[in-house]
Amino acid sequence: MYIAFQKRTFFNYILGSFIAVFGVGSLFIFHTLTLSPDEIRYLLGIMMFSTLIMIVCEYVFYVKHIKPLREFYKRGHASYRSLVNAFHAIHSFPVLTVKRIMGPHLCGLSVPASGSAYIFIKMGYLDFPLYFIGLAWVGAILVAVMHALIEFFLTCRSIIPVVSDLLSRSEEYGKKLPLPHRHIVTIKGKLIYSSLFIAVFPILAFVLASGIQLNESSAGDIGAYWKWALTILAVIVSMAAFSSLLLYENINKPIEVLKQRFTKVEEGHLDPIVNIYSDEYATLVKGFNTMVRGIRERDKRNDSLLESFYTIFAATLDARDPYTAGHSNRVAEYAVLIGEVAGLPAGQIDLLKKSSLLHDIGKIGIRDDVLLKEGKLTDEEFAQIKMHPVIGANILEQVNLPNDLKPLLPGVKYHHERYDGRGYPEGLKGENIPLFGRIMAVADAYDAMTSDRPYRKGMPVEKALSILKDGKGTQWDPHYVDLFVKVISKNHKLGKQIG
Repeated sequence: MYIAFQKRTFFNYILGSFIAVFGVGSLFIFHTLTLSPDEIRYLLGIMMFSTLIMIVCEYVFYVKHIKPLREFYKRGHASYRSLVNAFHAIHSFPVLTVKRIMGPHLCGLSVPASGSAYIFIKMGYLDFPLYFIGLAWVGAILVAVMHALIEFFLTCRSIIPVVSDLLSRSEEYGKKLPLPHRHIVTIKGKLIYSSLFIAVFPILAFVLASGIQLNESSAGDIGAYWKWALTILAVIVSMAAFSSLLLYENINKPIEVLKQRFTKVEEGHLDPIVNIYSDEYATLVKGFNTMVRGIRERDKRNDSLLESFYTIFAATLDARDPYTAGHSNRVAEYAVLIGEVAGLPAGQIDLLKKSSLLHDIGKIGIRDDVLLKEGKLTDEEFAQIKMHPVIGANILEQVNLPNDLKPLLPGVKYHHERYDGRGYPEGLKGENIPLFGRIMAVADAYDAMTSDRPYRKGMPVEKALSILKDGKGTQWDPHYVDLFVKVISKNHKLGKQIG
C-alpha cells in the first residue's frame, strides 16, 4: 500500500510538472519570445540547472511529509499512536503537496533561474530587458498555482486507498481514528480557491504573454500576432477546462457514492460507507451511517416484535386447545426441514416458518364446544372446523400485512388442500396448490399422526411415514413427501429427535 501510494504520488508529480512547468511554462518562454539558437540553449541550460535544485529542495520536504506513513508501514507491529500519525499525515497530504509546490518547488526553480538569467543578461548571452525577469516571476507564480491546483485534486484521489486501508487496520485496535484539525480544506475552500484561480488565471496569463509578445513583435505583423494569440488562448482555455473537471470530479464523486448507497438502502442493503473523507462529506457520510444503523436497529426491533407476534398466537392456540399444545411449533420445524432439504432460499424458508406458526390461527374463530369436543364430530361440526383456514386468512388480511409478509397467507389458507383436489377450502389440485400449502400439508399431517392425544396414543414414526408414502400423489405432493420421509427416516435411524 505504501509503495503503491508513492508510485501514484510520483506519477502525479510528473504529470503536474509536465503540464504546468514544461507545458505551459515552456510555451510562454519559447513561443512568446523570439530566440536565437544560442539563447534557446542557454535558457534550456538554466531550466535544467534550476529544475535540479528544485527537485533536491522538494525531495527534502517530501521525505519529512511522508515520514509518518513510512514509519507505520515499515513496522511489523505498529502502535496505535503510529497509526493515528499516519492517518493524519495521509489526510494532510493534499495540502502539504500544495505547500511543497508553492515553497521549495517554486522558489527552488525561480530563484536560481532568475539569478542565472540576470547573470546571462549582464554578460550579454541573453538579449532581454531586465524587467522580463520580474514578468518571469509573475508567470512562475501563475504556473506554480496551476501546478498546485492540479496536484491537490490528483492527490485527493490518490490518498483514498490508503485512508481505507488505515481505517480497516484501526479495527484491530478497537478504536476510531480521529480526523486531523490542521491541513484540512473544506468544500467551501476548494470551490472559492479553485473558481478564483480558474477565472483569474486565463486573464493574467494572457495579459502577461501579450505584454511580452507586443514587445517582441513589429507593429505591422498583425497576422503573426493573432496566430500567436489564438494558440495561447487555446492552451489557456484547455488548462482552465482541465482544472474545472478536476474540481467537479472531486466534489461529484462522493455525491455519486451517496446516491448509489441510498439506492442500495431502498433495495434493503443496509451497508455503511467507509468514511474516507475529511471535509464536509465526512459529516454527511457519518449522518448516512447513523441513519443505516438506526434502520438496522429498527428492523431488529420489528423482527423481534414479529417473532413475539407469532409466538403469542401459537401460545394463544395452545391455551385455547391444550390437547394440541406445541403443534404449531412442531409443524413449523418440520416445514422448515422440508424447505431446507428442497433447497429453498433463506428468505422463503423464513416466511415458511412464520406461515407454519400461524397456520391454525383460524381455530380462534371456532366455538369451544366444537373445537374441544372429544368425541366424533357431526357433519355440521366438521364443516365448522373446515372453515378455520379461511378464518385464519381473513384474520391476517385484516392486520394489513406489509407486502413482504403477504406470502404468509397461502400457507395459512391452503394447508388442508389435497393433491388430488379433494381437500378444502377451495379444492385446489396438484401444483395449483401454493407451495407453502403443499409443504405444510405434509408437516401438519405427520405431526397430527405422531402426537399424543387424550383419546389416543401417537403413531410410531415408521407407521406415520408409511401412511405418508401411501398418500403420495393423492393426499400429498409426492416430491415433498419423498424429501420428508428420507430425512426423517435418516434421523430416526441415527436416534435424532425432531419436533
